[in-house]
Amino acid sequence: MLDADDARAAAARVGVPESMADLSVFKVLLRHEDLAARVNGLLHQLLWNGTLDARLRELVIMRIGWCQGSMYEWTQHWRVARMLEIPEDDLVAVRDWKASDRLSRADRAVLAATDETLGAGAISTATWAELEATVPDEKARIEVVIAIANWSMFAQLLRSLEVPLEEGVDPWPPDGAVPEPARTPVRSELEL
Repeated sequence: MLDADDARAAAARVGVPESMADLSVFKVLLRHEDLAARVNGLLHQLLWNGTLDARLRELVIMRIGWCQGSMYEWTQHWRVARMLEIPEDDLVAVRDWKASDRLSRADRAVLAATDETLGAGAISTATWAELEATVPDEKARIEVVIAIANWSMFAQLLRSLEVPLEEGVDPWPPDGAVPEPARTPVRSELEL
C-alpha cells in the first residue's frame, strides 16, 4: 500500500477524492493512478448517482462479500449499510437469504440475481421477470447487473491483493462469523 501522503497526492493528480485515498483499497489501487481514477468513476456513479435503491445495492454487495469470502467488502459495506439504516438483522439475513423471512420480494429478487450471476454467470429468465416485477425502473435493473459485476470484481481484487482493513476496524461484523470461502486459503495451481 501507498502511505497516506503518497495516496492523497496520487489521488489529487487523477481526481480521486481524498476520502477515497484514505481507504486501504485505494492505497493499493492508486499505484495505478489511471485505473484507480476509472474505478472511482464507476463507484461514484453506482454509490452516489445511481437509480438502484441503496438498500438493494447494499444487499447485493453484502451477499457478494459473504459468498466470495471478502472480509474487506463485507466489513466496509456493513458500515455503509448501517449508515443507511438497514437493520443488522436484514444484513445478517443475506448469509442465508433463502431461509429468511425478513426480506422483501425485491430484496429476494436482487439476491437471487446475485447468486445466479456468481454461480452461472448470468441471471435466469425467471429471476429477470421477478426483477422486472419488483424493480420497475429499467436503469435500476441495469445497475443490478453492473453492481453484481463491479463488487464481484472488488471481492476478487481485495482478496488477491490482500487488501487489509483500515486500522482499528473489526472484521466480519456483527458477530465475527466467517464464510467458508474466507476460511479456504487461495492456492496456486503451481503449488498443487
